[in-house]
This record gives sequence, C-alpha cells and structure tokens, in this order.
Amino acid sequence: MSALTIPAVTKHTATVIMAHGLGDSGAGWISLAENWRRRQKFQEVKFIFPNAPVIPITVNMGMTMPGWYDITNFGDLQAEQDEVGILRSRDYFHKLIKTEIDGGIPSSRIIIGGFSQGGAMSIFSGVTAPTKLGGIFGLSCYLLLHSKLKDFIPKENPNKETPIFMGHGDSDPLVRPEWGRMTAEILKKEGWNVDLKMYPGLQHSADPDEIDDVESYIKARLAENADKQAL
Repeated sequence: MSALTIPAVTKHTATVIMAHGLGDSGAGWISLAENWRRRQKFQEVKFIFPNAPVIPITVNMGMTMPGWYDITNFGDLQAEQDEVGILRSRDYFHKLIKTEIDGGIPSSRIIIGGFSQGGAMSIFSGVTAPTKLGGIFGLSCYLLLHSKLKDFIPKENPNKETPIFMGHGDSDPLVRPEWGRMTAEILKKEGWNVDLKMYPGLQHSADPDEIDDVESYIKARLAENADKQAL
C-alpha cells in the first residue's frame, strides 16, 4: 500500500491520516489539505492520504477496485464481513501511526479519519489502536465487526476517552443514516464519547458544512493536546 503526503509548513508537531472510500484514492481527498493550506490552517500538521489496495469486490461482480476490504452485501449491516481484509487494513493504519510515533510525533497529536469505507476503517482502527490518539472521525460510515468489537480492543483501552466525531447525510442511500446512528449508539453504550451530526439532504458525500465541522474537530483536538509537541 502507498500513500500521498502533504508535509507540514512549519515544525511538524501533528499528523492527520485521512482514508478514502471504496473505488477512490488518496488523491480524491487531497484537496482537503490544499484548502487548509491556502487558508493557512494546520501549518504544523502533516497530512497522509493512504491508497487502498486494488482487490476484487463481491458486490461489484468480483471486479477489482481500490478497497480496504471486500463487501459481500451492501444492504445488511448484519451480513458477514471480510474480517481478514479488515484486519489487514487495520494493521496497515496502525503501522502508519507507529511510523509517525517513531518519527517523534506524540500519539496524542495523531488523528485518524476517513470517508465511507475509509471512515469505517478509521473508527475501527482508532478504537483498537494500542496507543492513545488525538482524535478519531468517520464520515458516512459504520462500525465494522461490531458483534465482536470487544475482541479487538486492547486490554488497556487507551482510546476510551478519545472523542469521536461522526458525520452522516440523512439522505444517504448507500450507507444508511440508521447505520451511522447504530454505530454511535453501540460505541456510546460501550463508553466512548461520540458526537454524531446528521446533515439534512446530504447523500453519500461530504458537503462544506460537514468539512467545516471536521476542521473544527481537528482544531479542538490539536488545541487540547497542544502541550504535547514533537521532539
């Protein structure tokens, strides 16, 4: 797997990892960082936009496309999930996080997020991460392997107190709004602090209001961990 990187403008003290959705690529979200760069936001942040491997997707008649895991059924959240693929991608995201930590970035200054499949991977990888993260966010997504989530949570549960932001269009025909609500409810029931925001009329995409909320979330998370700077 590869990734596109937008380096920090000033001293690198934080990292944001943003994962794309099914059939997309890291380049599909790079405009997010470019927009913030133009507005001189998050100058201290390195942005990483990973590229998913090209794999056969069952619901796409087995045709190959970039995907973090296979999808066998789009309409049923209870359907069997590609655990092998999910865990492979989780390990990749955890490796990205470890590389940043090894490079001197405190884990509490690392934020992971994503859209659709990437959002699902970000939430799963975030809550199962072995180190405390600065933030976890997922847009238009759902909880992976929810029936056995506890099996993958580290014993210390270092991200139990990490605030999670979720954004979802209330008119999403692909990843149903109730899946987002169910994800938030499951995580809250298990003790996580989840802020789920629904966007009226939004389908399976992101809109400016949602991106503004992501910006506010990242700003708040970095501000809260501002005392933990890179070495």
